[in-house]
Formats: sequence, structure tokens, C-alpha cells
Amino acid sequence: MATKSIRSLSISSLEKYERLIDWFKTKNSKVMVALSGGVDSALLALVSRRALGKENILTVTANYKTLADEELQIAKKIAKEIDVDHLMIEYDELENPNFVRNDKMRCFHCRNELADNLLKVAKEKQIGLIVDGSHVDDLQDDRPGMIALRQKGITSPLIEIGLNKTEIRYLAKINNLSIYDKPSNSCLASRIPHGSEVTLIKLGRIENTEYITRKALNLRNIRVRDHGDLARIEVDKEYFAKFVNAEILQQLVISIKKYGFKYVTLDLEGYRSNKDDPPIDLILDTKVST
Repeated sequence: MATKSIRSLSISSLEKYERLIDWFKTKNSKVMVALSGGVDSALLALVSRRALGKENILTVTANYKTLADEELQIAKKIAKEIDVDHLMIEYDELENPNFVRNDKMRCFHCRNELADNLLKVAKEKQIGLIVDGSHVDDLQDDRPGMIALRQKGITSPLIEIGLNKTEIRYLAKINNLSIYDKPSNSCLASRIPHGSEVTLIKLGRIENTEYITRKALNLRNIRVRDHGDLARIEVDKEYFAKFVNAEILQQLVISIKKYGFKYVTLDLEGYRSNKDDPPIDLILDTKVST
């Protein structure tokens, strides 16, 4: 039954893939792809290039100082892998008081500023269409950032075609995109509770503590939530066993405390995403007949 379900998924996904190619072809416009370093926008960049040719595609990554450097480097790598022109733009979200105060509309202010910067580049480059990697699973969550993008005219073809995360990963895999199984990520500011100001110091220590924890325990999907004196680590529950080595934990705690935390804790509820990431094992372990 499971095999049949996956086979049906593959057929539907391939049909949607062809519709996505046709979607770009019918736009008759140069396209800017907001390339974040994730699998969703990577698939968009690949499909748009195949539909319109390299000369009609510009991928743009925004370094707005709240993304981990690793994400920026992955975006550069993906642009080379797909062989598309890539532009890195820079601005500082920490200069935006609406963002820094970190209320429940933080993501709106983030995406609103991003859209303004993308539109500025599009005008300079005479590009008529800007697309981002939002997909249908995103519609299940509270995403004020998506509202900001829509208000500024940024288009989400994955939503229009009806592609979800599982299908996106599958299509990325069969198209040999190296990050098809990359865990979803978000800006570092998302690790800071609403109501607590976003600062450069907090962002830096979150990035560094996530990096050393990931390396020390050989983890892929991890968040370190910043609660002032306390660092709260979230990982998938199946990896809790990695935290039983006393020697490794002692060194990890010492390293994390160097960044200003007094307490280090593991969240026993495990990693909690915004529900948009399917089990990667579904993509890795299933051989799909097409």
C-alpha cells in the first residue's frame, strides 16, 4: 500500500513539474529567483533555467545579517551547480527598528524589506518577474512574511502549481540537486522569543553554538533557542541518545557557556518546526517507479 501511495505521488509530482516548466514559459519575461540556500528556491532556479535559458534568469541572495553564513555559502554553491547568474545583495535588518523589536510581525517586516531590495534590483536589471520558494505546506502556518511578499508583487509558483515539500524534495532528488535532503532552516532571529530584542550579539552566539553542537554530536537538524542566560537545544527526538556521552556533553557545555550562556538545556519535547518538512527518510529510502 505504501509503495502504491509513493508511486501515485511520483506521477502527480512529475505532472506538476511539467506544469511548473510551462508556467515559466508562459510568462515571457526575465525572471529573478530569490535564492535562499534551501531546496525550494533551488528547484525554482533549476526549473526556470530549463524553461527560459540561463540568459533570462538571475538568482539573488540577500545577506541581511540574520542568516547563518553557512546558508549564504550554500546559496552560492547551488547557483554554480545549476549554472545560473547569482547576485549577493547586502543590507542590515538590525537597522530596522520594526524588525529589531521582535514582535509577532517580525517576519512581515523582514520580508517587506527583502521585497523592497529585490524590487530595486529588478528595476535596475529590467526584470519583470520575481519569484520565491513558498510552497503549499506554508499555507498551513501563520506566515506574515508571505503576506508582505504578496503585497509587493513577489510570486510563488510552487503554490500556484500546488507543490508540497515532499514533492519538492522528490523532484530535487531526481534532478540531482545536491541539497534535496537538506533540512529546512530559517533566519537566526527565529531562535529569539518574541518580545526580546534582536541583537548582533544574540545572533552571533546562536550561530556559533548551533555550529559547535552540530559538529560535536554529528547532527543535521538543530536549533539553539536564546532565552537570555539559558540556551535551549532542540533536536529530533531520535537523536536524544547522542546526548548521553558525559565527556562530549561536558566539553559542549563549556564551549556553549563561552558565548555568555549560564545554563544549557535539552528540550525534551524535541525539535518543533513549522510543519513544512516531511520525514527525509521518505525521500531517501524510497525507490520510485516513474
